[in-house]
Amino acid sequence: MGSFFHGLLLALGLILPLGVQNVFIFNQGAIQPTIKKALPATITAAICDTVLILLAILGVSLIVMQYDWLRLTLIIIGVIFLLYMGFQIWFAKSNSQSGVQSMQMSTKKQIVFALSVSLLNPHAILDTIGVIGSSSLVYSGKDKMIFTMTCIFVSWCWFHGLCLAGRLLKKVDTSGKFLGILNKISAIIIWITALYMVKSLF
Repeated sequence: MGSFFHGLLLALGLILPLGVQNVFIFNQGAIQPTIKKALPATITAAICDTVLILLAILGVSLIVMQYDWLRLTLIIIGVIFLLYMGFQIWFAKSNSQSGVQSMQMSTKKQIVFALSVSLLNPHAILDTIGVIGSSSLVYSGKDKMIFTMTCIFVSWCWFHGLCLAGRLLKKVDTSGKFLGILNKISAIIIWITALYMVKSLF
């Protein structure tokens, strides 16, 4: 049971902060006409987290991140995606039904954006390695499997819950004004993340 609660607390600690990934999933839950329409983004984000957790515990990603050129490439691509995504969200007109429609992403676009905010953030990858990867070293056999599965389970529950919360906001905020404010806040968080990534280069 110790490995279960350890994995539970660590996974929650990593995904609870209001990061770019969380903002994107919440927005899709609020913007898409149904929960089903937002599933491409939610499932993609959850799968990406699953992959990162497995890589962290297996130690593969630790080897990958030792190459400076790969880290630099990831940061540059990540910054470009974040800047683009920030502008998309900032200028979305969410105070009308037509505005909301204009922000609804296609399945392909949801998947691409979810992949970018999940995998093109080296700091998120390093956090996963540093926290989950190193913490898993104290376990072996069955306990290690329980620890791993708990981290993955928490991730999947969190993203689907976040999407549902966005959906509930849409029902309460029928005018779309609060969603418009949320979009501005979301864009600012995304741009700050991009600036933080640029700063890490110097």
